[in-house]
Amino acid sequence: MPLYNVTLKPDAPVEQLDAAKDQAREKGGTIKHEYSLIKGFVVEFPDDHVDTLESNDHIHVEQDTEVKTQ
Repeated sequence: MPLYNVTLKPDAPVEQLDAAKDQAREKGGTIKHEYSLIKGFVVEFPDDHVDTLESNDHIHVEQDTEVKTQ
């Protein structure tokens, strides 16, 4: 299963982050890491169910990819 970075949008209430974690777990996701400097987490999530996370107006979902610098 692919990994996704999930972050709370700046204007969203903090409790929406816990709601997003609960939603991810209910849909078969596994929380792999919780960030301490930003309000977010990494979830291993079934690719065919990611639209359920993306439909949440309070969070931003982005597939985790390798980042390279020159």
